[in-house]
Amino acid sequence: MTDWLISIEGTEAGHRLALVLALVAAFLHAVFGALQKGRHDPWLTRGAIDAAYGLMAAPFAFFVVPWPEPHMWPIFAGAFVIHLVYKCLQAWAYTKGAYTVVYPVVRGTGPLFAVIGAYLIFQETFTLTQWLGVGVLLSGIFGLAVYNMIFLTAARETLNAALGIAVLTGLFVALYTTYDAYGIRATADPFTFLAWFFFIDGLVMPFIAAARWRRMAAPPALGPLALRGVIGGIVAFASFGSIMMATRLDKVGEAAVLRETSTVFAAVIGVVFLKETVGPRRVALMALIAAGAVIVEMGG
Repeated sequence: MTDWLISIEGTEAGHRLALVLALVAAFLHAVFGALQKGRHDPWLTRGAIDAAYGLMAAPFAFFVVPWPEPHMWPIFAGAFVIHLVYKCLQAWAYTKGAYTVVYPVVRGTGPLFAVIGAYLIFQETFTLTQWLGVGVLLSGIFGLAVYNMIFLTAARETLNAALGIAVLTGLFVALYTTYDAYGIRATADPFTFLAWFFFIDGLVMPFIAAARWRRMAAPPALGPLALRGVIGGIVAFASFGSIMMATRLDKVGEAAVLRETSTVFAAVIGVVFLKETVGPRRVALMALIAAGAVIVEMGG
């Protein structure tokens, strides 16, 4: 399978597969965000997820995929730091604001920075139509932010903080998307990068979550938390693996932008499963974000 994936890099077949993978990643990332924001404290859920996928990745990293080349270890170290900061920011944002407030801003802000990073690092360029799509996407993002600031009354005292942290988190989304695209292209076997990334990335957050759990006056039962971690770990493998493979097969900027159709899935999940009130205006603004992503893809 590795040989086949490498053989279609940069081809029309690779472009089509990257499109499918980016859409799959969009849906699964919305599911992942809902899992983290859902029933339990976001820090605890993230720790459980990281523990699960770190343990699941370990046998593949040590016994299945080829061993990383020497030059990959500094790359893994950089990815570890970037993702740790991202995860802390994401958990912090979820403690400050509702899922349907935080998630669209995080996922919508990321592509703009990712497009800039793809240009600087990979010399990728966008057409005029694609930049129009980016503009549509950003209008949805900032329209949603303004709407939330004007009309939301719940958690008003933490809304500004939630939006600010969400934008900063979006910056780190772009940073890890671009950096990881560089990393997965730097090794001969993309599955080596994925296996070792998940193993290394799962080393710290479980300890942070455990310390937080011990300080709680009424900590949640570990059984349901562990189950959510296993489910989240499987979703993370599929979501992150899909978008990273898409960035190896095709343009990083297009894959990063198309993934942000996840805002539509997030709206549905927020209403149906998290019982959050969204309303037609916010749904329309989220759809505008997704429409911008589609224009970027179709204009390429």
